[in-house]
Formats: sequence, structure tokens, C-alpha cells
Amino acid sequence: MRRELLAESQKHDAWKLLREIPFIGPIRAALLIALLQTPHRFRTKRQLWSYSGFGIETHSSAEQRFVQGELQRAKKPASVRGLNRNHNHELKNVFKSAATVAASKAGPFKEFYDALVAKGIRPEMARLILARKMAAITLTIWKKAARFDAQHLKPQTA
Repeated sequence: MRRELLAESQKHDAWKLLREIPFIGPIRAALLIALLQTPHRFRTKRQLWSYSGFGIETHSSAEQRFVQGELQRAKKPASVRGLNRNHNHELKNVFKSAATVAASKAGPFKEFYDALVAKGIRPEMARLILARKMAAITLTIWKKAARFDAQHLKPQTA
């Protein structure tokens, strides 16, 4: 079955592009092609994050209130509830496993991860940020048919 999966996925042009991303091996590239089908389903990286289970859910209430008879927006911030629960579990597993391996082995993603941890971010949150970064890079490379460049890992775009 693995052989058939690889043979079928190699027919796609995107397979070679996705293989250039560190820690996206032949099986992960094949799974990404099978699960996402086309990158044009997602207009932005945030849509891919939600589909992958990396979207952050917030809830708010009482966004507006009356002050001296006038309706004003409340300054109370939305509360964060965590990651979204309705997602593609296989796709989340692909990105999480790639991020876990990337955080432990030498390479550009390891440097990115180490910089996050050095800033005081908890390791599990740094892995989540790394998985989101890998998903965003995957989407960009696949959509634009571009090659992987370590410049995509600039901290300000995290």
C-alpha cells in the first residue's frame, strides 16, 4: 500500500515541491496531497490552520454596552478557549509529527524552535507555533509553486 501511495503521489507536480521542505518526507508529502487535494481551497493560512486543527478559538460576550444612554464597544478582550476541535485529524498529525521531529533535529526549523524557547515560550507552545509555521510554508510553496527558502522562517512572521 505504501508503494502505491508513493507511486500515485509522484504523479503530482506538487510532490517534488513539498519534498523540498525539511522534514516533509515522501510519505508526508503524499499524505498532504491526498488530504488537501489542492491548496486553492484555502485563501489564507488561517483557513488552513483551522482545517488542520491549529486555529485558535476565542469567545466573547457583551461586546457592546450602554454608557450614558449611548451604545459603545466594551473594552473587555475576547477570552481564548484553545484550539478548534472540528478539524482533520490526519492532517493535524502530519504537521504535528513533522514539527516534533523538526524541533529535535538540526536544521532551520530547529533554530526557529530554539529561538522561541529562548524567548520564554513553553516548549509545547513553541511546537504548536512551529507546526503552524510549517503549514503556512507548505501552503505558500504549493500555491506559488516556489522553492523552500529558510527566509520564510523570519521570527516576525510567526
